[in-house]
Amino acid sequence: MKVAVASGKGGTGKTTIATNLVRYMAEMTDKALYVDCDVEEPNGHLFLKPEIRRERDVSVLVPEIDGNLCTGCGECKKICAYNAITIILDKALVFPELCHSCGGCQLVCPEEAIEEKPRRIGVIMEGDSGNIKFISGKLDVGEASATPLVREVKKAIPDFLDAVIDAPPGTSCPVIETVRDTDYVLLVTEPTPFGLNDLRIAVETVRQLYLPFGVIINRADSGNSGVNDYCLDEEIPVLAEIPDDRKAAELYSQGKLLYRELPYFREQLEVIYSGIIKQIEEYDRESFKEVK
Repeated sequence: MKVAVASGKGGTGKTTIATNLVRYMAEMTDKALYVDCDVEEPNGHLFLKPEIRRERDVSVLVPEIDGNLCTGCGECKKICAYNAITIILDKALVFPELCHSCGGCQLVCPEEAIEEKPRRIGVIMEGDSGNIKFISGKLDVGEASATPLVREVKKAIPDFLDAVIDAPPGTSCPVIETVRDTDYVLLVTEPTPFGLNDLRIAVETVRQLYLPFGVIINRADSGNSGVNDYCLDEEIPVLAEIPDDRKAAELYSQGKLLYRELPYFREQLEVIYSGIIKQIEEYDRESFKEVK
């Protein structure tokens, strides 16, 4: 079972839910996996405190131009949908950060002046936190696209472990790559106008992927009823409403897991976990497509 924890915006408590949920799941199933796909700002390690046992670089292929062979014909520029190649003074110039590694430029070059070379974009770290296996990606500073690294992080997920996947905030390409092919998506939100606006976008995104999902309302007693009303109108299950608790904020700031210190939070995790299992068992992808 792969559960993605996502949010339409940052700061909703996504990583708090993900790290505590995976610890609870590890107790229920003897072993679980935490995957941090928020590669631009990974922070799950601050709470799970894993022992990193392996690191490996992740690279993408980008074109390298042989200036002696290039005639400046512009065929490579024409095929590039991302403007990663331009022609200056009858020579091709590559912008590696914009390249999506499709290989099209190499295929169309009539002079065979293009060769693809690997370029590092980040690193994947693997380790253990007790009976939790830990995988995290970290994008190199200055990289424009996180999606290729997210894709490689997901490839490292073994099929035999229940996994909680911590997604990046928002609904951009890295988020789509993260939640794709998961069994369930938890959307964490807050009861504010901003929270509701971004939740609507996140819901439409997940529905386009035909994935079962539910909502967790964090700091539930600090805002208005807009999120609850929306979920009721859209028949979206609200798995938990977590109160605005100063003690929880203090524990978070110290890098501690909440369920160990707050009994009510552990009870919420039990409800969330059982709700996920129930929805996955009842989910019919084809019927969902017909309804939505």
